[in-house]
Amino acid sequence: MLPSFSNSDHDLPKKSNTLELRNSTFSFIKSLFSLKNCAWIVLTILVQLLIVVFMNRASLWPSTLPAIRDNFQAPPHEKDCEFGRVYVYDLPPVLNKELIENCQDLDPWPWSSKYCSAVSNGGFGPSATGLDGIVPENLIPAWYWTEMYAAEVIYHERILSYKCRTTNLDEATAFYIPFYVGLAVGKYLWFNHTADDRDRHSLIMLNWVKDQPSWKRTNGSDHFIMLGRLTWDFRRLHDSDTEWGTSFLYMPLMKNILHLTVERSQWDELEFSVPYPTAFHPRFQSDIQQWQSYIRARKRASLFCFVGATRKSFKNDFRGLLMNYCKNESDSCRLVDCSVTHCYDGAPVILKTFLDSDFCLQPKGDGFTRRSTFDCMLFGAIPVYFWEGSFKDQYKWHLPVAAEAYSVFVDNNEVRNGTDIRSVLERYSREEFDIAEDLSHLGVNGSNRLHFKPVLDSVMVSCHHIWCLNLGGGLCYS
Repeated sequence: MLPSFSNSDHDLPKKSNTLELRNSTFSFIKSLFSLKNCAWIVLTILVQLLIVVFMNRASLWPSTLPAIRDNFQAPPHEKDCEFGRVYVYDLPPVLNKELIENCQDLDPWPWSSKYCSAVSNGGFGPSATGLDGIVPENLIPAWYWTEMYAAEVIYHERILSYKCRTTNLDEATAFYIPFYVGLAVGKYLWFNHTADDRDRHSLIMLNWVKDQPSWKRTNGSDHFIMLGRLTWDFRRLHDSDTEWGTSFLYMPLMKNILHLTVERSQWDELEFSVPYPTAFHPRFQSDIQQWQSYIRARKRASLFCFVGATRKSFKNDFRGLLMNYCKNESDSCRLVDCSVTHCYDGAPVILKTFLDSDFCLQPKGDGFTRRSTFDCMLFGAIPVYFWEGSFKDQYKWHLPVAAEAYSVFVDNNEVRNGTDIRSVLERYSREEFDIAEDLSHLGVNGSNRLHFKPVLDSVMVSCHHIWCLNLGGGLCYS
């Protein structure tokens, strides 16, 4: 069974008299991400669809990514900023800069130094090690162990070099709020913290921004923000100290602000999902081209793979079912058991597993989506979804409209009832992976087989795929 989409699922927020300006700004932002305009998508990548700017950037943080900045050139049609300019607020340091400076306080587990490492190198994290024989030697400097929830820092860092920025409020079409709300709330999600603890930074930000002249003109209708964690971490319904998350997205002043997150709520018309950060952050066009050639030429030994750990606290844990299935299909399935292997973000064993597999099994993560899906696609493997929520209404601005163009869907209930995953995947021959020359030719043929190459082969070539959207990359060339 394969997912299907209509060609009209790129829906825009409905216009209203009270939010006319907001929707005008939104249309402007959305137009920048047309699949027909790869070069623009690229630029906005790291700022993921929104143009940006950072006023007084040089006085706040020194450049942490000089190699990337020095070599980045905007496409010719970008230089005139035909779509407008963005203003980036200079927020009180407690809302971003001080969170980085006091990174040891971000982690709720005092014995761990995870977050200081995670927010290093402008959010890219520490340089990757152990990739010899997995990644071409000259590309290793472009790899970092990037934390899956580091998008807020990456976006802000990369946004600062966006050419269509302005320090003049009156010139701006959109306003970016560089608040690291995911980092701010992260340490308070566990243990005996109160609802007030989880909301404190959010209230500081909103009380500050509501007094800005640009806010007062539109009530935030032309503002946007990046949320580094799943949307559910920001949607606490009640002020109970025992309830998960912050109520940030339900605060009255947030009602007009467009927000980006790694997994969106399908019921929020102002929320859009952007891909999780991956480990590869290409420095030049040649990095992308070399990686494309490398994964196209790769001889993959396994039909499919599964990377994950069981969740014993979950009744009828589906991950456990997949793990046992993979063990029983060891001649076709490569398994990485994360209860045994340390599966930190981008661990070499994970990357090699994806690189050596045609398909990767992708059950739900903490939400419906997983960072693992994008690691899988980055290495040219094809994701196999088991819940529609993992792709439906997610990443509309980044992945093909037709999910069957880049993935396979097998309903989790059918798997529980005996559908054999291996048999489903064996319907797709290796020859079929090499048929498509362009995304527009991808689709299902009469024999119910897909005309696609491994994702980063066909879709990347058209510059419509995760390459243009990789939070770390920021570079894409047609």
